Amino acid sequence: MLFEKKLFPTVMAESFRDVTPEFVKGMGGRALICDIDNTLVTYDDPVPTDEVARWFDSMREAGISVAFVSNNERERVELFNSSLGFPAYPKSGKPKTKWIKAAMEATGTDESAAILLGDQLLTDAAAANFAGIRSIIVPPIRDKKTLFFRFKRAIEKPYVKKFVRIHGIYKRG
Repeated sequence: MLFEKKLFPTVMAESFRDVTPEFVKGMGGRALICDIDNTLVTYDDPVPTDEVARWFDSMREAGISVAFVSNNERERVELFNSSLGFPAYPKSGKPKTKWIKAAMEATGTDESAAILLGDQLLTDAAAANFAGIRSIIVPPIRDKKTLFFRFKRAIEKPYVKKFVRIHGIYKRG
């Protein structure tokens, strides 16, 4: 039960595509704190795809602020963010909350208006819960096949199944 409180997200969605501005606002959100890899693009996509860029445009147009909090390297995060210009915090050490709090400050929000979007329970959902904010978790786009990632996903799997059984998975439409 204790682990569920820390690992369960607020919502699980089928894809970042289902996280529309209306959905974010319906959750009371004014800012999205986004993970990058496997949430929005694969590790092989150095910059936002056209679809992801349009998704960010829709958030901007709706008045939703965006920031990145990633566990990846500075070079990776800076390259991805170079055409976007959002506040970005690489090597964040999620589930630590220091950079999530910095992202809230940079987007002018607090715990009541910030939502974290990510693909991992052990880093993203846990970090959101520790920071006192809501989270939306999506399935990974394409996971790394390293032993470390397979181990993390194996730990997450029963929690994902239980969450989906109890709460379902959101998909637009």
